[in-house]
Amino acid sequence: MSAPRFPGDLTADTAVAPGDAPGAWRVELPDRWDYLLPSGGVLVTASQRAAAAALADDALRLVSSSTIFCAPVPAGRLDLDVTVLRRGKRAAQVRIVGRGAPASGDGDGAGGDGDDSDGGVAFETLATFARDRDGPDVLGARFPDVPMPDACGPLVDPARPDLDRMPRFFRNFDVRVAAGARFWEKGWQAGPARALRWYRYGVPATTPDGRFDRLAHAPIIDTMPPALTQAVGPGGYRFYAPSLDLTLHVVDDTDREWLLVAAYCRRARAGVAIAEVEVWDDARRLVAYGTQTMYIRTISGAPPPPIVAPP
Repeated sequence: MSAPRFPGDLTADTAVAPGDAPGAWRVELPDRWDYLLPSGGVLVTASQRAAAAALADDALRLVSSSTIFCAPVPAGRLDLDVTVLRRGKRAAQVRIVGRGAPASGDGDGAGGDGDDSDGGVAFETLATFARDRDGPDVLGARFPDVPMPDACGPLVDPARPDLDRMPRFFRNFDVRVAAGARFWEKGWQAGPARALRWYRYGVPATTPDGRFDRLAHAPIIDTMPPALTQAVGPGGYRFYAPSLDLTLHVVDDTDREWLLVAAYCRRARAGVAIAEVEVWDDARRLVAYGTQTMYIRTISGAPPPPIVAPP
């Protein structure tokens, strides 16, 4: 495989084509969206695109999806089987089953832990699409007390000598650290189990009418492990945290490029962690929300003693 070009175009890289049977779709997923393997959030985006293609109605727009990950998925061909469970006047609900070529080991977006999935299923998504209609407009959350993107330092410094060791995934974005440690710097300290970062796609992820693509939320929502790293702190213990599941809700639209992903790890115990994110634009509009269950795979060292990291 040739060296990937950055930044990638999420819309093009997750474009779906019809398969060989009714309800079948396929994607050729490049490896530029990899952590160890393709981002679970990018797999979710691909499944949402297959659902949208099957519905073929631009007025039906994504409002939520929930995905469970059953097995690792490598870059390359991804087969997606779509079943429309319900198609009403105002909403539609869809099941998408994803299958990829067999992969060795574990990667983000893979919950297999060495077990075989049933029938080659790598992941399954349930997605709801709905039409806009009249209803109450209530904001019950508060924008975090963080600086705007221009006042924040970059996550990935192009001058870093170890840039080639950074996951490819992050090279598709301009990422600014709004709150939380820069874990590669000496002297960083543990703190609350939070990580707040501004994301901007290198190739804008927009719809033809200029709005941010709702299907582009999943990749940036699937970035919760740094909140746990912040609580664990520096030391000899290192881990990674593949996804067991990923749920997201899209609550508003934005035409802004910068999105703040405010991640919070509520609890980690017995090799499992739960976390959540709010997604805000730089006009202080709450646009999406997500939750995730991760399982913790130790790379080196021993887990630290119990930690209480209040918000």
